[in-house]
Amino acid sequence: MASVDSPVIFKEFCPLYYLLNAIPTKVQKGFRSIVVYLTALDTNEDYIAVGSSIGMLYLYCRRFNQMKKYNFEGKCESITFVKLLSCFDDLVAVGTASGRVAVFQLVSSLPGRNKQLRRFDVAGIHKSSITALAWSPNGMKLFSGDDKGKIVYSALDLDQGICNSSLVLEEPSSIVQLDYNQKVLLVSSLQRTLLFYTEEKSVKQVGTQPRK
Repeated sequence: MASVDSPVIFKEFCPLYYLLNAIPTKVQKGFRSIVVYLTALDTNEDYIAVGSSIGMLYLYCRRFNQMKKYNFEGKCESITFVKLLSCFDDLVAVGTASGRVAVFQLVSSLPGRNKQLRRFDVAGIHKSSITALAWSPNGMKLFSGDDKGKIVYSALDLDQGICNSSLVLEEPSSIVQLDYNQKVLLVSSLQRTLLFYTEEKSVKQVGTQPRK
């Protein structure tokens, strides 16, 4: 007789009060008190990255139990997507509601690693809310998608401090997910899923029927 699998029980663990208590619930802007909403989240073994409605990125270092803050210069706008990457250096990409994308190269205490915080901007291509970000494993490529269907490829040279960006694909509906591996970008939009081969710049649709 075949054994019956026991039901899967989901368990809720203790809320991360040490993290939440380090993020303000309100900030003062002139005479106004503005509520802070948490709008984006990503985690890895070393960091917990939390985006907020006030344009502030809260980055919690698990190794040293420290919270650091990073923000965009100029207009205060909601962060819509964050994506961490641990390679030779620790990187975090951040997208906002107006289409701004920035990459922060984090400071590391380890020998031979980056010793100065640096920021790279993906300028002027996205004009609407960022809905997806995807790294290459080595941190030299970043793909960003927005809610108008634009997908931008950014080539990063961390040693030279250079970021070159270009529009590589445009879908008729919002991008909902990106993933990159071995020169192939997986793209999911509201209407379809496709494979974009970055070397040949060719597209192969997954399935034949559009999403309803």
